[in-house]
Amino acid sequence: MQMPKCLNLTLAGVAASLVVGCATQKPDVTSAQRIQRVRTTAYTHTERGGPRNAVGDRLCGHHVMSAASDWSRFPLGTHFRIASTNEEYIIDDYGTALIGTDTIDLYKANRLAMKQWGVRHVDIAILEWGSEEKSLKVLGPRCKHHYVRKMVAALEKKRGKTVAQASSTRRSL
Repeated sequence: MQMPKCLNLTLAGVAASLVVGCATQKPDVTSAQRIQRVRTTAYTHTERGGPRNAVGDRLCGHHVMSAASDWSRFPLGTHFRIASTNEEYIIDDYGTALIGTDTIDLYKANRLAMKQWGVRHVDIAILEWGSEEKSLKVLGPRCKHHYVRKMVAALEKKRGKTVAQASSTRRSL
């Protein structure tokens, strides 16, 4: 039995809408902020921190992978792409050895991949900056740890500069 032509076109239109609606649009690397020669290291879930990130979710090794940093340098939620590999990461973790550095620790699914990565200096494209406010919200209850206090102090200092800049701009207007 043959379907009427208009029904075929309707079904094709619905299918096309679903495909387009489910597609994720990747940000354009040329419009993203590029940062050159970022020091990167690698970690995996079998290390001391275990399989969960700083916000309690499982570390992700799929499409957009987990990464750790000093949140006063790269805040929670910062989404970036490594230029040489096109791998995408999101900052959802931090590590004690990263505090006070510009190093980003990349999550790898196993020890072999972690060791193969080693230490590399790579160019990254920031696709979306994370939130200093969300970083502070997660870090606030953890201030008993000295390394967390360092990140919080650096974030507060940055925030103070931002507030001071905003108020001086308002005064000059």
